[in-house]
Amino acid sequence: MKILITGANTGIGFATAEQLVKQGQHVILACRNPQKAQEAQNKLSSLDQGQVDVVSLDLNSLELTRKAADEIADRYGSLDVLINNAGLFSKTKQLTTEGFEQQFGVNYLGHFLLTQKLIPVLQQSPKARIIHLASIAHWVGSIKPNKFRAEGFYNPLFYYGQSKLANLLFSNALAEQLAGSSITNNALHPGGVASDIYRELPKPVYAAMKLGLVPTSVPAKLITEMATGDAWQNRNGEYVSAHMPDWKSSHAKNQQLARDLYQQSMDLVEKFL
Repeated sequence: MKILITGANTGIGFATAEQLVKQGQHVILACRNPQKAQEAQNKLSSLDQGQVDVVSLDLNSLELTRKAADEIADRYGSLDVLINNAGLFSKTKQLTTEGFEQQFGVNYLGHFLLTQKLIPVLQQSPKARIIHLASIAHWVGSIKPNKFRAEGFYNPLFYYGQSKLANLLFSNALAEQLAGSSITNNALHPGGVASDIYRELPKPVYAAMKLGLVPTSVPAKLITEMATGDAWQNRNGEYVSAHMPDWKSSHAKNQQLARDLYQQSMDLVEKFL
């Protein structure tokens, strides 16, 4: 199986790549930092199982994301699994190349474009799967189109929550659209994980949080099952959690909100499709 993982050079992405390579899979690491991607590829290749490739992907730019998707399509022709894993937490206001708030742009909109561009590639596989990393943090978010570009006061937790709610709503909308097709589509909350995403938090906060965190191997096991396990062959539109309750907020259950966001997002990425 050919499996593409975004942000696979560290954290949950790397742990998932490791488990998949040990299964003998062909894993494609889609990463922004070439040096870190190379280091990850070397570590995974040393396992002497599976195949490990690297492609350059910068979700901070829709134009570069478009180029990466075209390169993936040309290079591989088909994909069996797309794992939308890359994510960041930004405690200060940052904007993407196209002027979107960075957490919304990288965690969600870049992945939205990448997925749209790769659906035809996934359709070349007899049974393909798309997996989105959402988060319990979606509870603190809501979808506010006037904040997609971070106007006004910047509350980093709201913006992180908005991006993760958007991931989950995208999964729900896509599951509805792909129902009955050869592609299944599901989302997960990885749980409280000891990964790099919290590196921006103040040290005392991170130290306290670390006590309740699980290793990256825990969500990686769930993602690996979702990517390759027989039990997930026909499951579509689900949201599960690695080690915590998988409760959805009322926003996350709102299918009309999911459809509306999908249409707004198509308008935002239209010229890059």
